[in-house]
Amino acid sequence: MSVITRRSFLGGAVAAGIAGAGARSGTATAGGIGADIARVRVVREDHRVIVIGSGFGGGVTALRLAQAGVPVLVLERGLRWPAGPNSETFPRATAPDKRILWYKSAPQLFGKPVAFDPYAGLLEAVVGENMTALCAAGVGGGSLVYQGMALEPAKEVFNRQLPEQLDWDTMHRVHYPRVAKMLQIAVAPDELINTPNYRAVRVFADHVRKAGLPVSKIPMPIDWNYAVDEIHGKMKPSYTNGDGALGVNNGGKHSVDVTYLAAAEATGRVSVAPLHHVTDVERAEDGRWTVHVDRTDASGRVVENKILTTPALVMAAGSLNTTRLLVRAAATGRIPDMPDGLGGSWGTNGDRIYTWTPLDADVGYPQGGPVVYGSLNWDNPATAATVIQASIPPMGIDARTTMLVGYGVSDARGRFVYKSASDEAILRWAEEGDAVAQNGHIGPLVHKVAGSSSVLTDTNAALPSTWHPLGGAPMGPVCDLDGRVHGQRGLYVLDGALIPGNSAACNPSMTIAAVAERALDNLVRQDVGTII
Repeated sequence: MSVITRRSFLGGAVAAGIAGAGARSGTATAGGIGADIARVRVVREDHRVIVIGSGFGGGVTALRLAQAGVPVLVLERGLRWPAGPNSETFPRATAPDKRILWYKSAPQLFGKPVAFDPYAGLLEAVVGENMTALCAAGVGGGSLVYQGMALEPAKEVFNRQLPEQLDWDTMHRVHYPRVAKMLQIAVAPDELINTPNYRAVRVFADHVRKAGLPVSKIPMPIDWNYAVDEIHGKMKPSYTNGDGALGVNNGGKHSVDVTYLAAAEATGRVSVAPLHHVTDVERAEDGRWTVHVDRTDASGRVVENKILTTPALVMAAGSLNTTRLLVRAAATGRIPDMPDGLGGSWGTNGDRIYTWTPLDADVGYPQGGPVVYGSLNWDNPATAATVIQASIPPMGIDARTTMLVGYGVSDARGRFVYKSASDEAILRWAEEGDAVAQNGHIGPLVHKVAGSSSVLTDTNAALPSTWHPLGGAPMGPVCDLDGRVHGQRGLYVLDGALIPGNSAACNPSMTIAAVAERALDNLVRQDVGTII
């Protein structure tokens, strides 16, 4: 039996836990200052495949391996967030509470310090040098809180930002459509767009047309009938008042938890383990992979320690957490001989968020969402950029303001490095960041859409941030195109960390999922039965 000393707030209780089939268990001493000594059980388990993270990459991996007959354990540090008509599952941006912030997050959100009770909330703010990156916690990962734009890049832009060997033509024919089918993407109906709540949507589209730019409806993983039902009073507002920025309470959003993961669990071969926080990964002497896990309660209190082993470990914890775990493991010798490119090719996807007050039109209040129209300016692969309009949450007053979001191609890259003093991987991002792209084509596009009769405020100028972190363990320097880490048998990266910094003037979700779908076709054919 291994004994591990930890700090805990368990008081004098003995934490209970359930070991998996064939698991071996022991106890560990846990104590806090002024607290009684508690016994925290240590459980050891072996698994065929372990996936860390339950977002797009983890969801695709779990489903496709299960369909190939492979049992999979998915570890997720956050909670399940079940929604449904008139539910109160998700928090509101205008009334923040502990559900917003994950308990190990930096104590700040949207640039301001917050003081909530510790909780396994939805968002973690990761503060680096000159950049704060946001990532999600919860079963479904970033799909819980993303707006949902389901965009497929144009071929020429894709090939400029990603390896041509991915074969856009095949992905366009096979893998992007497969993701679109799983997410049940659809555009908003005119019946909804023509209602008073969607006046801001119409104002945006008019401004884009007046600027001589293309405008189109944005495919979304949403059953728009839910929003129509809200207009007709069949449910309380959730879509139609802009209240879904941190999760849509009424349901109807086809996030990963209710699509890929639900289908994976339905096979009987996939177990999803919420509130399982992975603290370390390492290669064992026999070449297998060891995963150290704190099983917690919803407040972040450790109730069980798990030591899991597997021949096949899939890192799908997102760009930030996959990268931080691997950089730390490499620096401390837990995983020797990692590729030199680890930690690099990290980017923000060119994100920029603006508040927009048009002086020549009334955008209305409340504002329906989440996203209806966008302007896709992709003719030039070197300057491709996108701008969309997004609703603002109901603040109780009509501020005559809405939001514009711009993003596009950018060659700016940062890197995660290990700091021994704090025993963590830290993001280094240049102070000028994406300035070349922002000043050259992304920002000018947003200003052109807004027009001269507008007040436009760049929120990133005050708080450099991104909701779309990418890279850190990229294809090429660190992994092959299927996510196999070079020189590390049985170690895979299948999430945003695999994408080298930019997803070709689109938000990244469709590309992350499509790359994972492509990879799983190959892994099922080549690795199942040998490595997996």
